[in-house]
This record gives sequence, structure tokens and C-alpha cells, in this order.
Amino acid sequence: MAVSDSASVTAAAPVPPLAGRATAIGGSPVRDILAVTGRPEVINFAGGLPAPELFDVEGIAAAYRDVLAEVPERALQYATTEGEPGLRAALAERTGARGLATDADEVLVTTGSQQALSLLATALLEPGDVVLVEDPCYLAALQAFRFAGARVIAVPGDTDGVDPWALEDLVIRERPKLLYTVPTFQNPTGRTMPGERRAAVAAVAARRGLWIVEDDPYGELRFEGERVPWIASYDGAGDRTVLLGSFSKVMAPGLRLGWLRAPAALRRACAVAKQAADLHTPTVNQLAAARYLADRDLDAHVARVAGVYRERRDAMLDGIADALPAGSSWTRPEGGMFLWARLPESYDTTALLPRVVEQDVAYVPGAPFYAGEPDPATLRLCFVTQTPEEIGEGLRRLGRGLRG
Repeated sequence: MAVSDSASVTAAAPVPPLAGRATAIGGSPVRDILAVTGRPEVINFAGGLPAPELFDVEGIAAAYRDVLAEVPERALQYATTEGEPGLRAALAERTGARGLATDADEVLVTTGSQQALSLLATALLEPGDVVLVEDPCYLAALQAFRFAGARVIAVPGDTDGVDPWALEDLVIRERPKLLYTVPTFQNPTGRTMPGERRAAVAAVAARRGLWIVEDDPYGELRFEGERVPWIASYDGAGDRTVLLGSFSKVMAPGLRLGWLRAPAALRRACAVAKQAADLHTPTVNQLAAARYLADRDLDAHVARVAGVYRERRDAMLDGIADALPAGSSWTRPEGGMFLWARLPESYDTTALLPRVVEQDVAYVPGAPFYAGEPDPATLRLCFVTQTPEEIGEGLRRLGRGLRG
């Protein structure tokens, strides 16, 4: 039978449906809130955005100019999937200087550390596999693991992070593939896992057979206290820990430069997954970052940024008691970007948000950060994007909104 001409076609057949995971996994509530609160008069504590006025624009621009002037053919060409050798060597050196001996070949450059999560999910997870996470947990990690079809289970914990005894019990019962953790200045709580707890988590992973994905985007932004070694450096963790890093919070998020340090077989699997995703991270960005590291003092820049962030954290801590209802509690982070608060049990921060936004201020309700049963009385505040004066005014508006 001949195919009819277009004039005789009365209705087109529908296209095949989207994949189930594309409809089952929702978008980021943080992104949704930012879209609603984008008005310039809103003091926005909802985002996790670095302060743009602190970017080293001159230094980054100089790095790009030099790279494009000196090696334009290379900068604008395809590159290897694993990353530019000079940048990998610089990242390995920085990692080693912070206490974890690393060879350049152990590093895979990614398009932001968020891509590293996606690559690990592709390389490690089959639909139905179990992933263990902190409670609450970084929101975009929950998205990445659920998009891969994983069953995500929260590990009970306390102000120091996951409980090693509860972790071991879950590993025995659920046989998970990995534990995902942000042990330093965690997103969303701002808490830091102490060294003894890290050692205990490493021991569980070694004893029971478990991958650890240790995400460290904020660790260099320390305001006070002593640096705690990476979990990857503790006994038993070296052959089963993937360490993620990023330039987003210390250089600029628009560069979209992250990396992962992983054992060889897993790193190779992630490289194959990256070939399927984007071939490689943009060459010019990698070369510019390597040039910046060679010509500028990134540590000095980070110290300046951390000093400003400390003042902003202190401003939020100074005013938060007056903004929140009696009986509330909150964290006092030693670094990073976030403060986590819990209101009395009668409060629902998701339901309250529209009323608060009417006061031209915004936060992120805590509920979406939970893999299990959410705590509706919680919320996350980012303290780094506004000046101390703006933070004070934002907290006054927050107090008015919560009081109704």
C-alpha cells in the first residue's frame, strides 16, 4: 500500500513518551525559588551562589588572554577526555599539599563537580541499587542518584554527621553501592564531620565493602578551627573513596570546572561515561584555569574570600535570634556558605515561604533536602551573597514574614 500524500493525512500519530525517569524526577526546588524571587528588591538567602563581586575578574581575564594569545590552536581544539595534563598536574599538586598524595593520572577533570556525580551514577549504579546519603543531603546529589534509578536511603545521624553504627546496620541490611557525603561545611546544614567520625565511616566501608563518594566543594572556605583530613586519607578508605572537588566556590562557577580523584578502574569507567556525555570539558577553560594557578596565588584569593564570608556569617548569626520564633535552633558553621535552622514543630517552612517572599526575602525550605521523612520545620539560609547590612535587613524582613 502506497504512503498517502500529506493532503490526505488527517491526524499525526503521537510521538513516543519520555523516559519514565524524566517524568518521575522533579526539578530543583532551589532553582524554582530563584526563578520566583529574581526581582532585584528581594534579599535572597535561597541561592547557593558565591558573591560575584569577589571574583578575581582581572586575574581570570588575564589567564584567558594569555592562553588565547599564546596557544590559540590548542585552546580552541578538542582535548582528551581525562583533562588537560597541566591542569591535572596542578590539581594533583594542590591535593597532595593538603595531605593526600595524588598523581596527575588519578585525576579526571569534569564539567563542574555536578557532572562528576552524574558520571559516578552512570558508572556504578544499576536501577534499583541502593545509595546511602546524609540526612539532610545535598539536593542535586539526590537528583543525580534518583535519575539513575537508585533507591536512596538516609543514614541517621546527629550534629557530627552520619552515625557509623547506623551506617553499618544499613550496609548489612541493604547492601548499598555507595555512601555519598559532604563532610566539610555540608550543604545544607553547614556542619563538619569530626576526624574520629570520619575514621569510623572509613572503617565501616573497609569492613563491609562500600564505595564512599566524598564531595568537597566548600572545604577551602574555612573561617575558624582546624582543617579535618579527607575521609580518603584514613585507613581502609584509600581504595574505595572518590574525592570530588570544584573551582566553582573558590574561583568562579561559570568556568564549570570540577574534578574527581578515584581508583583506576572506576576512574576509567567514569572517563568512558564522560566520552558519551560531552567528550571532554572545554579546553580553553581548562588551560585558563591552569594558567591562573601558575600565575596567581589562588590560596591568597580564597583567604580573602573566606574573610569576607566570615563577616557575613557573623552578621547572620548576630541577627538570627531576633528573626526566628522562640524555641528555634540553628547551626554555627566554621566555614562554607550555609546556615541551617529549625523552627518549633508547629511551623511548616514550605507553607510559610509565600508569606515570607511578600516581605521581599527568601530562603529554601528544608523538606526537599531529605531522602526520607522530611522535617517541615527546617530551612536553609545562604549568607555569602549579601553584605552584612543587607543580611541585617533581610533577617528583619524574615522575622516579619514568619510572624505574619
